[in-house]
Amino acid sequence: MGAIKGILKEELKNSLQMKRDYERELAKLPKGTLVQKKVKGHTYYYLEFREGKKVKFVYKGKLSENEIKKYQEAKKYRAKYKKLLAQTNQQIRFLRRALRGKDTV
Repeated sequence: MGAIKGILKEELKNSLQMKRDYERELAKLPKGTLVQKKVKGHTYYYLEFREGKKVKFVYKGKLSENEIKKYQEAKKYRAKYKKLLAQTNQQIRFLRRALRGKDTV
């Protein structure tokens, strides 16, 4: 029984490290998503994000294709890291329950 508990503790430690890594990567990404608006035939871009309960828009102006791709990539990575973070949190809850929460890591 001791070997299994040791393996579970090690897995919990690894999962907690993965959680920190995912949160750090999410913090590096630009906040919000790029929104395109057309005004009198011209295309302008805004960065949309939530601040508390309010949705805010920050004017970015006319952007180059490279800048647009950068925001699209960031959106894709944010979705990926959020999914991985949710899975890791679920795994951490499972491991803590399996260890019965008696021991701290």
